[in-house]
Amino acid sequence: MQSKISSLAPALTLFPGLKPPHKTLFFHQILVLSITFLAYASFHASRKPPSIVKSVLGPTVQSNSTQGSDAGWPPFNGTRGTHRLGELDLAFLSSYAVGMYMAGHVGDRIDLRLFLVFGMMGSGIFTIFFGLGYWLDVHVLGFFIGVQIVCGLFQSIGWPCVVAVVGNWFGKSKRGLIMGIWNSHTSVGNIIGSIVASGVLEFGWGWSFVLPGILIIFVAILVCLFLVVNPEDIGFAQSGIEIEMDVEIDGVAENVQKVESEEAKLLESDNSDPSSSAIGFLEAWKLPGVAPFAFCLFFSKLVAYTFLYWLPFYIRHTAVAGVHLSQKSAGILSTIFDVGGVLGGVMAGFISDMIEARAVTSILFLFLSIPALVLYRIYGSLSMLTSIALMFISGLLVNGPYSLITTAVAADLGTQNLNGGNSRALATVTAIIDGTGSVGAALGPLMAGYVSSRGWNSVFFMLILSILFAGLLLVRVARNEIREKITTGK
Repeated sequence: MQSKISSLAPALTLFPGLKPPHKTLFFHQILVLSITFLAYASFHASRKPPSIVKSVLGPTVQSNSTQGSDAGWPPFNGTRGTHRLGELDLAFLSSYAVGMYMAGHVGDRIDLRLFLVFGMMGSGIFTIFFGLGYWLDVHVLGFFIGVQIVCGLFQSIGWPCVVAVVGNWFGKSKRGLIMGIWNSHTSVGNIIGSIVASGVLEFGWGWSFVLPGILIIFVAILVCLFLVVNPEDIGFAQSGIEIEMDVEIDGVAENVQKVESEEAKLLESDNSDPSSSAIGFLEAWKLPGVAPFAFCLFFSKLVAYTFLYWLPFYIRHTAVAGVHLSQKSAGILSTIFDVGGVLGGVMAGFISDMIEARAVTSILFLFLSIPALVLYRIYGSLSMLTSIALMFISGLLVNGPYSLITTAVAADLGTQNLNGGNSRALATVTAIIDGTGSVGAALGPLMAGYVSSRGWNSVFFMLILSILFAGLLLVRVARNEIREKITTGK
């Protein structure tokens, strides 16, 4: 057992006090949440720079600010600049989507900790490599597209790994709230990436890539040292345990209640449960609910990633109260969308736990986001106050279902009873759902690059239509949830 512990988490050997019985199960759950939170926040921080530097790389915009107009960076300036910026996003996100399917399949079969570290290191290196194009004075489109393709493959490793690890440590009770809070790493990472990339943009756009790349490499070292993939790996028996966490909003107290069929104890030997064998890719697709939620996420993530990659560019090119903002101000202002996304993820998780209906919650958020986007497009440029308020509300409603589906829903479907509760289906199911969503994420920014040439009204129409399709795909699942509530009387 000692050799297994050492191989899975070196810090447990370096710091024996971190191992049971010195530290409780609850301590290790919080540690896992914290480490995986930092890990995926760093993934998103390193994914954010392309959206921040679009206004520098892309076509010239006339501005009445003191900074004048932007010169652009060949080959992204000129009349086809927005098209090429969209193609750059497509290169990253398409390889990310393809890699996601493969990453989930591999993740259920090898050490998730080492696989996650591998993905983080590769992401950091190639993010830095993209930034080196500034100092090397590279103006070849193929260079940037090639780097983005490889970076997308490394980035795809992250999500199946972190969701599978968190799913291993937590039961289904209040999973929506726990994962809603935890999933704020996406928005937190976007905010950190935006602030860092915008803050150093004046020193050269290359720095906007180098610093986030260094950040993810540093976090990868922490993951390598401290992350424990399964409770069993350090002696906790998870069979029959359901863990509930009651978190007070003001953060004054946290009450942890363990409902156990038997007390957690140190394992005397490894379990050899047949259900622990990894599930097949096609088998995972056939699990109830996987396909509807996967295709819903296709459209939901199309919208979320269009904002992720184009919102700073949109703000830069849209006058607020008659004034065009600078690149730095536009990048920082765009973080309001992600701040709303943090609250949206928590609210969606809490509501879905309270009513025990993931699909109904997702539809509610999706359909409410349609009027929010209409109002943001029409009134968002009237004043800074209305722009911030409507951007916040839009982020809350757009990211709520996106957050819920990629976390609690994926974990629920990956460990449902028809699969025997097999946790080794988690990474595969998560990869299917998020991989399908990533195909939409690849198409959204690309389409925005082309559609924006016809005006931003066309872009918003595309986003609203996508949200409508996303909601309609869950109608049947939501109807089943409602029927089950009526039948059971809950």
